[in-house]
Amino acid sequence: MSTGRVVLSVIEGIALSSAFFAQLVRWLRVLQREHYNPASLRLFFVRWSLPRFVGATSVRDFGREVPTTSSTVFLVALVVAVALGFDDVGIGISVLYGLLCPWRLSMKGRTGPLHWTRRATTIGVVASAASVAIGIAGAFDSRPALLAIVMVWAVPATLDIATRALAPFEERQAKNFVDAATKRLRRVEPRVVAITGSYGKTSTKNHLADLLSGDASVVASPRSYNNRAGLSRAINENLADGTQVFIAEMGTYGPGEIAALCSWCTPEISVVTAIGPVHLERMKSLDIIESAKFEITKLASTVVVNVDDERLSLWVGRLRDEGKRVLSASRDSAADVRVTPMGDTWQIEIDNQIVGEALVVVGVEASNLACALAVGVALGRTPHELVAACSNVRPVDNRLNVATAPSGVVVIDDTFNANPASATRALSALAALNLSGRRVVVTPGMVELGGEQYRENAVLAQSVSAMDAELVTVARTNAKALADGYRAKTRLFDNRNEAVAWVRSSLVAGDGVLYLNDLPDHYP
Repeated sequence: MSTGRVVLSVIEGIALSSAFFAQLVRWLRVLQREHYNPASLRLFFVRWSLPRFVGATSVRDFGREVPTTSSTVFLVALVVAVALGFDDVGIGISVLYGLLCPWRLSMKGRTGPLHWTRRATTIGVVASAASVAIGIAGAFDSRPALLAIVMVWAVPATLDIATRALAPFEERQAKNFVDAATKRLRRVEPRVVAITGSYGKTSTKNHLADLLSGDASVVASPRSYNNRAGLSRAINENLADGTQVFIAEMGTYGPGEIAALCSWCTPEISVVTAIGPVHLERMKSLDIIESAKFEITKLASTVVVNVDDERLSLWVGRLRDEGKRVLSASRDSAADVRVTPMGDTWQIEIDNQIVGEALVVVGVEASNLACALAVGVALGRTPHELVAACSNVRPVDNRLNVATAPSGVVVIDDTFNANPASATRALSALAALNLSGRRVVVTPGMVELGGEQYRENAVLAQSVSAMDAELVTVARTNAKALADGYRAKTRLFDNRNEAVAWVRSSLVAGDGVLYLNDLPDHYP
């Protein structure tokens, strides 16, 4: 082999290694953001890589959205180069693909950078070792460049295989944390309140913590720590001796998960806030979602349900027939605990008795507060104590927070996990503002709605149009659905930062803007 060939091979090896690492970081970040679910990794690979798959909810769903990447162009060019025997050209194409594609899928991440946790590092190392093995095998092939090229293009597949191969090990690791959390719960013996719902669970958890904030012996799971790993970590790190009440938020992506959580973090009081089309992409139907949420009631002696939700209102008789103590909560219906907005105040009723009033806190949903108050009743707090504690309740960050910017523009921040119900409330809040100028909605739309995603986003855009507000679309995941529903010219920005910059340069005092949802940037 000539010196020139050796030098070229070294350069190609370094370039391919760089391209491989770029792909590894990109797709490992997606895998981490999707809770190390290989199926989700495959779906996001399809969404980013193939035209007309941007809005897809499964690999069989071509959706109706626009292409966002040039990955297919690189793939076609690679196939032609390899077919013609131009392996060096194929390597060059693969290097460019590895470094640049998918276009706009950042290595660093705006909304969620890759954290090199033990699990992420382990998966990365195993996937890299598998890729190196492919490269070594290629050295004995008549065209060694081909397997070197495969190393770059097959990164999502090797991450998928590595994650599946490591699953038994990770299961043992998780069990160790759960065992430790179980022992701590048994030693401390707090009263456990478990809260779930398609939406409203984090807000209700925080409102309950606010109501009980004068009691130092109350601990709530932080942020959205609502799965097995998050709950066990919250218990192991935060549940101190002497804790009397532990508030556990519980989420689910499918049947059996909440039941498994309750088997070791067993609730005395369970709360269900809503049943809706959140995670419909994963759970396929509202009936399955409802069944999965019902699991939280099985081991509880007391259940709080938001009867403003049509499905949950039917649970009351069913649960009482099972011998449960049931406390219904509402803002609009007759219930054991009712919080009714009356202008600037909430009227609070407990057991059909008006027990007091509290000042309305903008951004706090009355039905979520009613659920929290019902838990307070179940815990033995008096009506007087609960009404007085309402002054401690605060809106949750990024959930219908209203503020006036220094420019005089009124800003509604509702960027956390929008769903059809919360989107309707947010639009109503924008419509209710006393503005003299423009109304603008900035949104990437809603996701994880399964086959309903296109329709729900089109309906959202129709609602924006009906209130004579301007629509600004962020990213391309739901761009086509939003444009079709709005039926007028919309502005499209690649990311929220660009949209915010436009708002700041375009709106003036007297205008109002609603920031509705903020997708993680691993969405196209």
